[in-house]
Amino acid sequence: MRRAMAAAEVGDDWFGDDPTVNRLQERAAEVTGKEAAIYVATGTMANQIAIHAYVRSGHLVATEATSHVARVESASRAVLSGAAAFEIRAPSSGQLTADVVARALDPDPYDVDVVDLLTLENTHQVGGGSTMPLEEMRAIRKVADERGVPMYLDGARIFNACTVAGVDVSEYAAEVDALMFSLSKGLGAPIGSVLCGSRDLIAEARRLKVLFGGAWRQAGVLAAAGLIALEEGPKRLQEDHDNARRLADGLADIVSIDPPETNIVFVEVPNAWEVIERLREQGILATFVAGKVRMLTHVDIGETDVDAAIEAWRRVVKG
Repeated sequence: MRRAMAAAEVGDDWFGDDPTVNRLQERAAEVTGKEAAIYVATGTMANQIAIHAYVRSGHLVATEATSHVARVESASRAVLSGAAAFEIRAPSSGQLTADVVARALDPDPYDVDVVDLLTLENTHQVGGGSTMPLEEMRAIRKVADERGVPMYLDGARIFNACTVAGVDVSEYAAEVDALMFSLSKGLGAPIGSVLCGSRDLIAEARRLKVLFGGAWRQAGVLAAAGLIALEEGPKRLQEDHDNARRLADGLADIVSIDPPETNIVFVEVPNAWEVIERLREQGILATFVAGKVRMLTHVDIGETDVDAAIEAWRRVVKG
């Protein structure tokens, strides 16, 4: 990636003439089966551009109650778009079902609350990296269509979901009006996400990207890494999933832990912040999410790193 970045052909993406960015956007649209795509700095920016494009100020975006859109992006959504969240509680693991969505999207009899957009998150981070089956997404899409509500996918880790489900990303993408995926995280690029959708949406997204302060200049330097991530990253995600399972199995006799579906491992302990600090002292970086200790496996983590993390946990918990 660093060699590709150093050798990248660049232009000025504000004017749309950076050839490497354009290749990345074209390839992302091709891979997802959408008409067009736009490269932005972060997944949050992609989500907020989509929400601003779809949701009228004072209206609602329906989303799972623990989703990234509902929680982490709540202030961004309010400031940038004046949109509130209609939070839907999933039955388990953060994953919505068609039945739950159908009840949530019933029209307000007083015509006050108006839902302009339904968002899904797959994989669902707070749900432990849980995966929504393709058939469930199709069932939810049917409900959304019946209610006349467009559907958007926060697919920051959608390629992890594809690895578990054994389907192509275009099959998930076909069930939504637009989606975002991260080139960082599991795919391994240093920065960037891509928003994919119709030509009209992406034309508006380009305007909003500039409006939100996201205009790039010689962004091809970064897009060059993104191209490699998009082509090569999905091929190795099973390795991350295997390492996450190795980590969970190794911790099973130390703490109570649920087997991970993908590359995210959550551990619930009473003194989570203290554990995180003590792990950091031993060279193991973890984060605090939803009251738990969160660890992820990725391209820079191998089996020896996993084993080192297990031993660090053993020292922290058992002394």
